[in-house]
Amino acid sequence: MDKTNAMRMLEREGIPYEALEYPCPEGPLDAPSVAALLGEDPAHVFKTLVLMGSDGVPAVCVIPGSAELDLKRAAAAFGVKALRMLHVDELRPLTGYVRGGCSPLAMKKRYRTALDESALALDRVLVSGGRLGAQVRLRPADLAKASGALWARLTM
Repeated sequence: MDKTNAMRMLEREGIPYEALEYPCPEGPLDAPSVAALLGEDPAHVFKTLVLMGSDGVPAVCVIPGSAELDLKRAAAAFGVKALRMLHVDELRPLTGYVRGGCSPLAMKKRYRTALDESALALDRVLVSGGRLGAQVRLRPADLAKASGALWARLTM
């Protein structure tokens, strides 16, 4: 598997991870489908959501793949009045990633990031490795360290 910027970032920071590859169809898959293709517990596969704050600053939320983001909780975690999901057309210019391949690691800039506190109960989580068909498995604390994430309850 070719290394992605997210994998290179983890290596630069000395953070252990495992790269996983799965067959990718034409478009992005949801997290439960990725878990099934990898033979992983769906509870361990997290998705990366990119939002825009009412203050005009992007925010990144990393939540369990089958969960739904609670916008009010997320806004409170970042100390803003409101958040809105980025439109798919806004994603690549802002992050460098495409929908379905968006990693919380190695975006164009380091944006404020929150990791759902449910990850604290897991020994390992999987997040996008930075392209369609790639995931990285790492300890939640290492993901928080590498992404600069704060811990918060982000889901409904």
